Amino acid sequence: MNLKEQLLQACYGYVNKRIASYKGEIETIKESIDSNDKSNNEGDDSGSGKLFNDLELNAQYLNDANKMLDTLKMINSKTVNTDVVLGSLVKTTSNNFFMSISMGKIDIEDVTYFGISLNAPIGQLLKNKVVGDAITFNENTFTITEIK
Repeated sequence: MNLKEQLLQACYGYVNKRIASYKGEIETIKESIDSNDKSNNEGDDSGSGKLFNDLELNAQYLNDANKMLDTLKMINSKTVNTDVVLGSLVKTTSNNFFMSISMGKIDIEDVTYFGISLNAPIGQLLKNKVVGDAITFNENTFTITEIK
């Protein structure tokens, strides 16, 4: 498995874990709402409003995680890029980035990479850049040394 495949698998693992967690939370909330409705005949809210808010919030998180999954499905780990696009592995003078989803730190074989979205602020700066281009982010300037 090449490095991009390993990074992509790490991203899939992250997203699938989030999806499973949100689905589990939604089921728990639905069960709580059902049991709350059955035990409550007085018309008293007894926390149902908060449960419905939590349900809506988790449904939104699940939707966002599914969008991340859709983004990952567009990445071909075998494609070699000459400019920074979705799926690019970008090495710079200070950090290594995998242009995918906003995941944060990914450690593979004692090397740290950052899974970032093209829509993130640093992703926007890197987008369409080529080897040798420099960007400044948070008052730090770094140069792209390699793109895969």
